[in-house]
Amino acid sequence: MMNAEPLATWLTNIIKEYIASPKNSMEKWDNEPAWGEPLVGFSSGADPLYQFYKEDIGDFYILPHEYMKHMYKREYKPEQLTVVSWILPQTEATKRDHRKETHFPSERWARSRIFGEKVNVKLRDHVVKQLEDNRIDAVAPMNSSIWKGATSEKYGYASTWSERHAAYAAGLGTFSLTDALITPVGMAMRTGSVVLDAVIKPSPRIYKNHTENCLFLAEGTCGKCIERCPIGAITKDGHNKVLCRAYVNMTRQYVQRHFGFEGYGCGFCQTNVPCESGVPEKTIK
Repeated sequence: MMNAEPLATWLTNIIKEYIASPKNSMEKWDNEPAWGEPLVGFSSGADPLYQFYKEDIGDFYILPHEYMKHMYKREYKPEQLTVVSWILPQTEATKRDHRKETHFPSERWARSRIFGEKVNVKLRDHVVKQLEDNRIDAVAPMNSSIWKGATSEKYGYASTWSERHAAYAAGLGTFSLTDALITPVGMAMRTGSVVLDAVIKPSPRIYKNHTENCLFLAEGTCGKCIERCPIGAITKDGHNKVLCRAYVNMTRQYVQRHFGFEGYGCGFCQTNVPCESGVPEKTIK
């Protein structure tokens, strides 16, 4: 049960305790953890960024209060809602293994993508249940029946909710040349979120713009992710989602044959790069 501690602290502890438990598992190697210690941040359901996402990405984008309305069949004021976001960093073991690879995923990386994301899905549900048990309405957009993939006229592959964009709103990182989020614990991570019917003070966004943490986009240096991409899907002009998806799908047969489970993975642009495990220092001050 929630006690007298602030709601933000209580939620942060729930998320961290779940990831510290045996439920955070690769489902191999004596239940080796899939993720390191999470980062947690908060944004307001009325943050103008969410409306901007809908206008910029596409009208199909569903706002926090719209997910809540669908779940509970009543109206919610956006300013009364909070979005809690978290970052699940890849473990040192996973990053170490994946740095060595150049064309196909390491087993740990592929497992984190499949079994680690299963942990993330269950974490979303766990956070929602804990809130509901304390009489706070909540919904996990990615686990909602109205979440679906979509096509943006401007950006191509998209969906009705973006965990990365929610994390950006919560002050947890900025976007990279690869479209991934560079967070204080790096780009090698997964992210999740839950919308709740309570007001929590938003986390500060200490960055000045949405690409500040990327050396290439901020100052024209680095470009290591371009070199790491085995299919040429990352160039100085950005991330080719079509090529990227085709390559990721191609890895399915490799994962099945070599590791014995149905899965896939790439993520070379997230390891053996300066932003793998943190925000890289800029050379231009």
